[in-house]
Amino acid sequence: MIIPNLLLIAGTGTKSGKTSIACRIIKQFSNHNITAVKISPHFHETTSGLIVITESKGYVIYEETSIDSSKDTSRMLYAGASKVYFAKVWDNQLLDVFNEIMKLVPSNVPVICESPALRNFIKPGAFIIMTSKTVDKHKNISHLQKLHHLFIKLEELDRIDTLPIRFEDGKWYYKED
Repeated sequence: MIIPNLLLIAGTGTKSGKTSIACRIIKQFSNHNITAVKISPHFHETTSGLIVITESKGYVIYEETSIDSSKDTSRMLYAGASKVYFAKVWDNQLLDVFNEIMKLVPSNVPVICESPALRNFIKPGAFIIMTSKTVDKHKNISHLQKLHHLFIKLEELDRIDTLPIRFEDGKWYYKED
């Protein structure tokens, strides 16, 4: 499945910079009414600010409403996303839940999503893999690194004035495209 208005972000582990790059892109393209999405297979307890949109066995979809916490979704909203959705979902329902979220997004609106596993099912307009010297809990994403992507180190992010991506006519592009 090809989704050209989707920019997908993966990381080599926790603390690799996935949310940092998402927030940076949201700020860089703040005039585009970006929708941000974070998908997690972990069913940990949620905090205030998350409003349940839909819930069923194996998944919950929330909308983030708070800019006052250090949660990743709150950081995305604070960065300027017009809407932020968070989903906790079992892997076998990932694609169905993502499709439910996309029904909430107007067509051609740019979407930024943190979900490495989603790349197994979807070809986005652009795909970024983040890494950092401070990565915790390394993830094996070598199969994803074989796919067309930008590779960015968190430690170099502050030295990049403009990220090498663009959004035009409802599609994310790499600058060299």
